[in-house]
Amino acid sequence: MYTKIELTTSPGENLLNITEKIRQVVHDSTIQEGLCVLFVPHTTAGITINSAMDMATLDDIVSEMHRLIPIRVDFHHIYDTPADAAGHIKSTLVGNNVSLLVVGGELLLGNSQSVLFFEFDGPRSRHVFVRVLPDSR
Repeated sequence: MYTKIELTTSPGENLLNITEKIRQVVHDSTIQEGLCVLFVPHTTAGITINSAMDMATLDDIVSEMHRLIPIRVDFHHIYDTPADAAGHIKSTLVGNNVSLLVVGGELLLGNSQSVLFFEFDGPRSRHVFVRVLPDSR
């Protein structure tokens, strides 16, 4: 069984801290030891783990990603918009899944780590699928 987290993103590129939503899914699962798998079923969005302690960090990540892959009109695959084409490339670099350990009924994250949903072509309605699996021991 899985849980679907629904998100609404802002225009353009942005990062959403979804750590507490994931923690709640893990808590509700009652699984004490296992694995939490996150999957983003979108081609212009991604998921990553990084620091969200300082909001300037998120701004820097978004800004640098935009600098590395700017929205351009010379992409070969502009089916929807130039932002959509750039979003496909950014999504490939960031990735669409993350696996986290569940230890003592909690996500195992470092002190400054957060689960971040990356939007590359907002505004959109998005989903993150979460599955918490128990250890087989």
